[in-house]
Amino acid sequence: MTHPVAGGPDGVSDEAALHALSLAYADAADRRDGDRFAALFLDDGVLEVPRFPDDLRPVVTRAGTDALSKVPGGLRRFDRTFHQVTNASFAVDGDRATGDVGCVAHHLVPPAVEPASGPPPTWVDHVWFIRYRDHYRRGPGGWRFARRVLHLQWVEERPVDRVGPAWPPPAGDGPP
Repeated sequence: MTHPVAGGPDGVSDEAALHALSLAYADAADRRDGDRFAALFLDDGVLEVPRFPDDLRPVVTRAGTDALSKVPGGLRRFDRTFHQVTNASFAVDGDRATGDVGCVAHHLVPPAVEPASGPPPTWVDHVWFIRYRDHYRRGPGGWRFARRVLHLQWVEERPVDRVGPAWPPPAGDGPP
């Protein structure tokens, strides 16, 4: 099991470790890895998210390892996702920290039906512009999320011209 990067004595700055934690969150979500996703939070960690598309405010709370491990599975309603962590700022106070992390998250939706003839069906990318407000705590396993609140700033829907193979590639697909 992968654990968050510890910041401090090992030479990794706290800010770099906290940024790595956000990158690990994005990767675990995109890979639908619930166990890895939940391991990035404290055992009593909390994630607050919107009830998209009905409400863009963070109104749904997932708390604790069991509930958090199910979050990436909720993304299966999309063919795939691609979370890009953008800007981030952190304030560290001993073994506690806060952070504001930007993210652009792509959510690919396949066409509802395949047409019998005519132009190819249109895939849609729901692009979420996100600001996370985070609270972190450092323990023996490194920095983890104590609370992460997803503030959905706006959503754009874009047609997708071409769709490649899903990621990650199947086992054995790649150089020997």
